[in-house]
Amino acid sequence: MHSGGALAEAYSLLMQTEIIRTLQAGRKQICARWEVFLRIERVNSPLADPDTLVYLFDQTLDEVLERLGDSLPRRSFARLNQVSDKNPFVAYYKAGEQALLEALIHTQAKSSTLDPSSRDTDLAKLKFVLGTIARREILAWEGICRLEKGARPSATSTRN
Repeated sequence: MHSGGALAEAYSLLMQTEIIRTLQAGRKQICARWEVFLRIERVNSPLADPDTLVYLFDQTLDEVLERLGDSLPRRSFARLNQVSDKNPFVAYYKAGEQALLEALIHTQAKSSTLDPSSRDTDLAKLKFVLGTIARREILAWEGICRLEKGARPSATSTRN
């Protein structure tokens, strides 16, 4: 006989696998919605142009779907503060989150066996995974911008 916790964990793992499989099967629709949401966002720099960012969808989606299979850590990530309004990844990941949440909710709505606990866990996991990836990329971009600003000669410097 299985304990309630072990059965719930096995069910959650099975459910998670099914959700990942369904999201994987809906990649084209997720990317299409991601592009729609991205085109709504304000383009704040040439690198934030949706025509440039759409090429990252597959790579980002691959990583999200792969990491959804990992166990959810018990800690959360810190909020981003003081992010440049020129950072192209802010709008990119905001639009991606909308598209992925939409796909997850539609997937969950089709399930006749989904319990509230699994629904909440799946939602938290998706938000955590995408948030972790977004944070890494946004901070990497911020670091590059800081390095670039430090490498530029100042207006008062002279050349010999």
